[in-house]
Amino acid sequence: MPRFAANLSTMFRELPFLERFAAARAAGVEAVECQQPYGAPKEEIARRLADHGQILVLHNTPEGGAEDKGIACHPGREAEFRETFKLAVDYAHHLGCPHLHLMAGVAPEGAEPAALRGTYLANLAWAAERGAPAGVMPLVEAINTTDLPGFYVCRVDQAIGMIEAAGHDNLGLQYDFYHRQMMEGALMAGFEAARPHIRHVQVSDVPGRHEPGSGEIAYDHIFARLDALGYDGWIGCEYTPAAGTVEGLGWIEPWRHA
Repeated sequence: MPRFAANLSTMFRELPFLERFAAARAAGVEAVECQQPYGAPKEEIARRLADHGQILVLHNTPEGGAEDKGIACHPGREAEFRETFKLAVDYAHHLGCPHLHLMAGVAPEGAEPAALRGTYLANLAWAAERGAPAGVMPLVEAINTTDLPGFYVCRVDQAIGMIEAAGHDNLGLQYDFYHRQMMEGALMAGFEAARPHIRHVQVSDVPGRHEPGSGEIAYDHIFARLDALGYDGWIGCEYTPAAGTVEGLGWIEPWRHA
């Protein structure tokens, strides 16, 4: 049976961030993820999770500047990356969150390919080493370049290559079906090829990045295949509801007791 986690950065946005935990629990959600939790004290987030019997399964590393969307690939910003990653691990460890999406970022204009790759791999290896004692695994995600032009890691095979080149056991792949469809298609073939590295999955539909079932991706088939393949990790619902969040949750009902 698929295990779904609500992304509280994209869902329940009718409410302030800290009020979304209660709204998600009222909708039957026991696991959550988010993108940038740093605007709220970690102690307050922990209290909300405890109050509502929820777990946090993923959040992102800080994005850097407004246009960066991560700085792990940015030459010359290694010290800044390490400080922001320490903050991310501090939050994750305090909140019992096992996975961090380590955001590669938009490649700086004019940067040499060798410098980008070298910086990114060094930061990946350092983050994997730093996260291990805290029980936190950094994840690499391929993000499509239609939504984020210039994002450094944009294909699944590229993400896997970076994980393997970094050479550390404490690294995994975050497989997002939306980004894969926008860039490459072949959704289940891609999943099966990447399966040894996958630690977390995210879903939303194309076009619009709305609820599963709202667009062209055959999510009933995908969820059934994930079950058949024995995937028992979390499926993060990182979508923007087409209307209200609660009003759009009908897609999940067939899977609650599958």
